[in-house]
Amino acid sequence: DVQLQASGGGLVQAGGSLRLSCAASGFTLQDYTIGWFRQAPGKEREGVSCISGSGGRPYNADSVKDRVTISSDNAKNTVYLHMNSLKPEDTAVYYCAVDRLSPETLCLLPPTDILWGQGTQVTVSS
Repeated sequence: DVQLQASGGGLVQAGGSLRLSCAASGFTLQDYTIGWFRQAPGKEREGVSCISGSGGRPYNADSVKDRVTISSDNAKNTVYLHMNSLKPEDTAVYYCAVDRLSPETLCLLPPTDILWGQGTQVTVSS
């Protein structure tokens, strides 16, 4: 059963923190590049943070520069997105996806025919 499941969203106050999880089943995340994306109503989909499952430097969008950390737990086959200093403009549905592109390419130019997980809602109140 090849599947991605995003979770961990919720309602937080501005300035707070949140950790999102992307759990994979049926395959090993370490073999792929993993990306976190978000989409708010009326806005285009935005790549937030992407990283190779084999390690290396992640790509982070300028909009979340110095406020996000992407990490992985190979034993749990899960990738996390730690978000700090949250702002109301971070409010969106967050998705994770995997492909074999480089982190920068995946975040900036994600193909549509890749494996997407279900979204998790993040709402930041002012």
